[in-house]
Amino acid sequence: MAPELELPGPLVDAKWLAANLDHPDLVVADVRWSLTGPDAGRAAYEEGHIPGAVFVDLDAELAATPSDPGKGGRHPLPASAAFAAAMSGKGIGDNHVVVAYDDSGGSTAARLWWMLDALGHPAAVLDGGIAAWDGFIQTEAPDRPLAMFSEKPWPAKAVADADAVAEAAEKGVPLIDARTPERFRGEQEPVDARAGHIPGAVNVPWAENLTDERRFQPPRTLRDRYAAVGVDPSGTDDGEAPIVYCGSGVTACHDVLALRAAGVGPVRLYVGSWSEWSADPDRPIATGNEETPQP
Repeated sequence: MAPELELPGPLVDAKWLAANLDHPDLVVADVRWSLTGPDAGRAAYEEGHIPGAVFVDLDAELAATPSDPGKGGRHPLPASAAFAAAMSGKGIGDNHVVVAYDDSGGSTAARLWWMLDALGHPAAVLDGGIAAWDGFIQTEAPDRPLAMFSEKPWPAKAVADADAVAEAAEKGVPLIDARTPERFRGEQEPVDARAGHIPGAVNVPWAENLTDERRFQPPRTLRDRYAAVGVDPSGTDDGEAPIVYCGSGVTACHDVLALRAAGVGPVRLYVGSWSEWSADPDRPIATGNEETPQP
């Protein structure tokens, strides 16, 4: 049964959330996460969260355990059955809409949004995150019953593997790197095997999708931003859809969300991202703002 509650778009504001917080079709998901440690997000949730919100663990529930970063990257997609079980366990079912939030501009909440959206499940991100919420904060976790979340395979049209990325770059299909400019140019690489970027990629840092108040830029601004790097604002067919990547396939979802908010699509996510590409010595890299590949 489809939910009765309709989302206004891929982003909702705190006013809309407050007005619909008690709707039986709505589930709010706290997707806070931090590089400081695996338990930092949960600790923040336990200190206080939006009433009724369930905690969704990025590492445990929105990614599979990486066996080899060279094959799937640091945050590979979980098996479809595992994701369905995780959502069911949170009380998220086929008849629910989900609003996800974090405390980092949507950079991790966008991963849950993308996974649900790719499966055709209604979802949105709270624009501004928990900082935009000026209502009551609670510490106790809700006791939600299990729900029926139907298992569906990850759709091929929504994702791209390394070979598809290489082919797209050769064809001139837009390939967008969502990391910081310093990592894109290869001046910094704190995590992955090699520094630099995929040859042919352009840099559109996810954080620059936001205003100084950590809200998403207006749709026209976002459209112009991506049009400037070769993304057709009117969209394209699935086979030539732009591909977005980051370090491990998480913050790249923020660029996908920004494009959706701007009315641009379809877009593909390279889930393995730089963590997979850079770990393969046979894949070329580029550094600086040049497109000349390095061995």
